[in-house]
Amino acid sequence: MSSASSVRPVSEQPAAAPTGIACDIFCAVIDNFGDIGVCWRLARQLASEHGWQVRVFVDDLHAFQKLCPSLALDRARQAVGGIVVEHWHEPAHAGDTLEVADVVIEAFGCELPPIYVAAMARRERAPVWFNLEYLSGEDWVADFHLRPSPHPRYPLTKTFFFPGLGPGTGGVLKERSLDAARAAFEASQPEREAWWLKTTGRAPPPLTATVVSLFAYENPAIDSLLEQWRDSAEPVVLLVPEGRISGAVARFFGLPAFAAGSHAERGSLSVHALAFIEQPGYDTLLWASDVNFVRGEDSFVRAQWAAKPFVWHIYPQADDAHLPKLDAALAHYARTLPADARDALARFWHAWNGTGRPDWAEFQRHRPALKQRAAEWAVELAQVGDLAGNLALFAKSQLK
Repeated sequence: MSSASSVRPVSEQPAAAPTGIACDIFCAVIDNFGDIGVCWRLARQLASEHGWQVRVFVDDLHAFQKLCPSLALDRARQAVGGIVVEHWHEPAHAGDTLEVADVVIEAFGCELPPIYVAAMARRERAPVWFNLEYLSGEDWVADFHLRPSPHPRYPLTKTFFFPGLGPGTGGVLKERSLDAARAAFEASQPEREAWWLKTTGRAPPPLTATVVSLFAYENPAIDSLLEQWRDSAEPVVLLVPEGRISGAVARFFGLPAFAAGSHAERGSLSVHALAFIEQPGYDTLLWASDVNFVRGEDSFVRAQWAAKPFVWHIYPQADDAHLPKLDAALAHYARTLPADARDALARFWHAWNGTGRPDWAEFQRHRPALKQRAAEWAVELAQVGDLAGNLALFAKSQLK
């Protein structure tokens, strides 16, 4: 954000006073940036808002550095913004000095180093051990959230912590300052103009244009959508962070590549390629757009807090196992939409996830209703509670 803003970016909020609670987060980067994206966001929030002393074990520093450019790739242990980062070299590795924290978070079933689990069992007071699961909007999540799982050999209990979109779940990550930061950006025309100039090298587009951010996995539906945007009756400005969809955009314009800083136009479509964006900057991109195409888990959550219409590219799984998760999220998000708008949104999401052809004109017709619902949904989702706050509250209840 520009210095003109009266609200600090989410990443620059003053840290809370240390509480003495030490927390270790273990993260194996399976694919893309979602796993470390969620873990890094959680780590920063536990440190800044709850005063915890946080250490993150991560096995892929290259993926991590994309989200956190200040990270050094050649260091086994380093501090970044008050958080200790350990390069997790191999499954058996638990740091050069074995230290067991008060709270241990095993992210997404990555499995803790056996030597660390054994040390947990030897600790005078067993740590609070969480298995942080992937986000799902499915109904069964509330039944399994906070369910204990005793270890087969040690006197330890692992608690399953399920993020979710409905009551009785762990909720999703949201910093306390996020709404104020978004409101400040949206209220400040000078700040928005400065953002456009810095990000694209150009002034903001006219109000008649629809601004779309596009963050997606490779997607065969993109060609049809680019053609529809090109032929649209109203201008479409597309903002594309450099990534897995960039090749398809380049081919559409007959270019060898579409690297950061590139710009192309055809018909009603104008496209800007952006550099890969670190987490705080990604929120601003969502706020600056009218419609957000997001993927995976972390950007999916951020789009909901941006309170703008969005389209989710869920991580594809074998045998279409991801489609029930897509429908479960739709059931929450689209619950109060008029039937025609709800059906149009479902058709578009399904087309973007491999079933059918996306119909941009139909989506646009329902955008006023989708915009209103997006704002209402952000308020509803906040009632479930913030994931970091929910996790911290439960952990403290177990540490008493």
